[in-house]
Amino acid sequence: MRRAALALVLMFLAPSSALAEERRGRARVSANGLYSVRMVEAAQDQCRLEVTQESGPVWTLKECLGTVDDLYFVSNDGERVWVVWPLVEKGKAVAEPRTKKKAKKPKGPPAWARVVVAAQYGRDGQRLQEKRLTEWLNTRQLSEVRQLTHHFKWLEGTLGIPGKGPRLTDAGVVELEPVGGTTRQLTF
Repeated sequence: MRRAALALVLMFLAPSSALAEERRGRARVSANGLYSVRMVEAAQDQCRLEVTQESGPVWTLKECLGTVDDLYFVSNDGERVWVVWPLVEKGKAVAEPRTKKKAKKPKGPPAWARVVVAAQYGRDGQRLQEKRLTEWLNTRQLSEVRQLTHHFKWLEGTLGIPGKGPRLTDAGVVELEPVGGTTRQLTF
């Protein structure tokens, strides 16, 4: 009994090396093989995006553009990065003004589907391009999206969704398949 209590006390008092360690995402290489990109989480809300060459760092952006579990693709010149979020937080519904009449249901896709699922960033952190789920899937295809309570999964080959995963082609184009859709491309 005393041993268990002592072990429990020591566990809380000793600094956890797991909490102090950085989490590094999988490094992905550019199509020409000259650059690689990865996200590093130093601590909660402390991240950096690293673009490196074989000789060392090229540039670093100290922003949390995603997590280490998201997908990052770097251009052949090492200047731009696409971030693809396979697990996306649902968008917030727009508040409708209250009227005495029963309002009609708005036409078009639901609010959760209008969120950004991929974005391209430059080395200065500026968002250069973005893609919303509604740009790739029509209203009928949205039924294929895997709904969770506050998030959704939309990308084949990730998070247990069968299919071909996102990839960088030899031509330097990111190819991916949304669920229920066809192959889409992200160009630098």
